[in-house]
Amino acid sequence: MPRTIVSDRDAKFLSYFWKTLWGKLGTKLFFSTTCHPQTDGQTKVVNRTLSTLLRTIVKNLKSWEECLPHAEFAYNRTVHSTTKFSLFQIVYDFNPFAPIDLMPLPLQDRNMDGKKRAEFVKQICKKVKSNIGKMTQHYMNRANKRRKQVIFEPGDLVWLHLRKEKLSDKGKSKLMPRGDGPFQVLERINDIPYKLELPGEYGVSATFNVSDLSPFYDGDNEELRTTAVTPLP
Repeated sequence: MPRTIVSDRDAKFLSYFWKTLWGKLGTKLFFSTTCHPQTDGQTKVVNRTLSTLLRTIVKNLKSWEECLPHAEFAYNRTVHSTTKFSLFQIVYDFNPFAPIDLMPLPLQDRNMDGKKRAEFVKQICKKVKSNIGKMTQHYMNRANKRRKQVIFEPGDLVWLHLRKEKLSDKGKSKLMPRGDGPFQVLERINDIPYKLELPGEYGVSATFNVSDLSPFYDGDNEELRTTAVTPLP
């Protein structure tokens, strides 16, 4: 059983039955921030990669599912740029044969006893963890190069950036204002998601990513306040 599950905020995932079921099995449920696909970026990348792979091999769209086992095998056998290993190597410590592979496994791999094989798998896991950490740090440094960290505390007032997919009823027109507020911050979950005191008429989760929030400047600093997101009338 998985220790944790990350899902979107679909009604069936938020239901009492679903939460109770996984609670009995000892699995913790985590939910993504509204309309913030980066929450589960790993799944998005895998889906995009598999879609690209399927487009290159599918000839008949009506039988695309027949190509899935071959696409899955090819993906799991490919060495990934982040880990420097294939998924088969990480899980089973070797790459299975492909139809074009005719050479046998090296002798030391075939005769490796259980204790040595277990140590070999541990070494692979250590290398994979190290490679993932290095690549994650590389992406963080590149993404944060021009990013200014903004921290809000409970009680702060913020402008809310309105995305069309997040507030569809309010954002159907391109001429609609792109912001609303100010709203009070109720909870700082961590440095990324914040819970706002959002009116019930919006009909969406009150938890938003910090990238959708702008500080509200009150008082005499009118210029700063008006250069933030323009509020709805």
